[in-house]
Amino acid sequence: MQAQTPLSDKEKMLQNYVPIYVMLPLGVITMDNVVLDKDGLEKQLKMLFAAGVDGVMLDVWWGIVEAKGPMQYDWSAYRTLFQLVQQCGLKLQVVMSFHQCGGNVGDAVNIPLPQWVLKVGEENPDIFYTNRAGNRDEEYLTIGVDHLPLFSGRTAVEIYSDYMKSFRENMVDFLEAELLTDIEVGLGPAGELRYPSYPQNQGWVFPGIGEFQCYDKYLKADFKEKATKAGHHEWDLPDDAGVYNDTPESTGFFGSKGYLTEQGKFFLTWYSNKLLIHGDEILDEANKAFLGCKVKLAAKVSGIHWWYKDDTHAAELTAGFYNLNDRDGYRPIARMLSRHHGTLNFTCLEMRDTEQPATAKSGPQELVQQVLSDGWTEKIEVAGENALTRYDRTAYNQILLNTRPNGVNRNGPPKLKMSGLTYLRLSDELLERKNFRIFKIFVKKLHADQNYCPDVRKYSTVVALERSKPKIPIRELLEATEPITPFPWDEETDMSVGGALADYLDKVFGKITSIFY
Repeated sequence: MQAQTPLSDKEKMLQNYVPIYVMLPLGVITMDNVVLDKDGLEKQLKMLFAAGVDGVMLDVWWGIVEAKGPMQYDWSAYRTLFQLVQQCGLKLQVVMSFHQCGGNVGDAVNIPLPQWVLKVGEENPDIFYTNRAGNRDEEYLTIGVDHLPLFSGRTAVEIYSDYMKSFRENMVDFLEAELLTDIEVGLGPAGELRYPSYPQNQGWVFPGIGEFQCYDKYLKADFKEKATKAGHHEWDLPDDAGVYNDTPESTGFFGSKGYLTEQGKFFLTWYSNKLLIHGDEILDEANKAFLGCKVKLAAKVSGIHWWYKDDTHAAELTAGFYNLNDRDGYRPIARMLSRHHGTLNFTCLEMRDTEQPATAKSGPQELVQQVLSDGWTEKIEVAGENALTRYDRTAYNQILLNTRPNGVNRNGPPKLKMSGLTYLRLSDELLERKNFRIFKIFVKKLHADQNYCPDVRKYSTVVALERSKPKIPIRELLEATEPITPFPWDEETDMSVGGALADYLDKVFGKITSIFY
């Protein structure tokens, strides 16, 4: 048996390499299904490649591709864009975006769901998530219609499945060329596995607790059926959980501890389980659609950090994450993902507790530590992104700490490492001289001070997607609600992009360059 060749120092360091993908602008494909400013985009992509960026992330909008009618798919603009990305030497992450663009933080573009779907909603508005006041949210179809053939004879799950199968059929050459590394499956508003509990277009502002979104007739009927089976026909959905911008203590459900009663616990378990089952079923369809492709499936979970340090965790609960001090709301999601060989993609990696108002009782650092630890405990890969646009060293250093919580290991793989970072977002502002100079340092530090590596296999595994494992009973998923001690985090990253001194030198450098440019 031939002895293995020892790894070189460079090969050892490459095992600390975290690839970075930059999100493309939301409107890079127009509603008319054409690539917006292709020449300008090509210049920007080449700048990213020259900076050592590994790839880009792109939303593949349902509202654009299937706009003309049921199963009338038009992938032409996306094929053009994929070719451009390929020509520029970049890899690609794609999002199966079954949600509306518009109405969330950072949405400067409006891409609604397909008109033929909205037309169904005109006659039957209960296909959309609904709050207690009856306001409909048209961002994403309610979980209540997942298995109802209301859309020209198809169910919502069948629509999503057909869309992903068509994507594979029409992008087979790019898949075989391994241009695509990850396929993130949209599971709710903003592509995230959650309820639309904090919609800005309905007046929500940070740090409101949000509202439960289960008052469409389908979810109301489902709850009543489950409550009756449990011997409590008299139980109804909460009517005292407040409105979008309330604080927890101003409501009966949270302030008067309604969430801790037998009825409150039953409701929250039902509400969060519906989300878990929805994610599991759609990911199962995604697994079947992309079976055998050398890609990784992923699901995005939102970083709802406000009220995290309040006993109620109210904002998390309204979004569908049944997470309390004595109950883990995220590890069941990680366990569900494990059966699909899926990656958990989490947000708010850039945030620090001290940046948040004290009144919001925010805990982004502890939340990130909890969720990432949950993923690693369940033996799945975790990836992440920044929630808000940031170009400063403080944010970059916080992201770097989260990508490798215990630093690099010069003798091989680090103790803990995220599988990738998706950076929000490509823009003219990012490419401004000062911002881009710091960003390039950030890229190098993500790469553990190594040069750009075009071979993904040097720092990650690339295998054909296997069939999902057998369905995990809900009982086993909920065993993962038992809290665990998170993995320890270092105080600071060992791959810093610089601190106060570097910021001061930036100002000096900026003044000098302003004289000559």
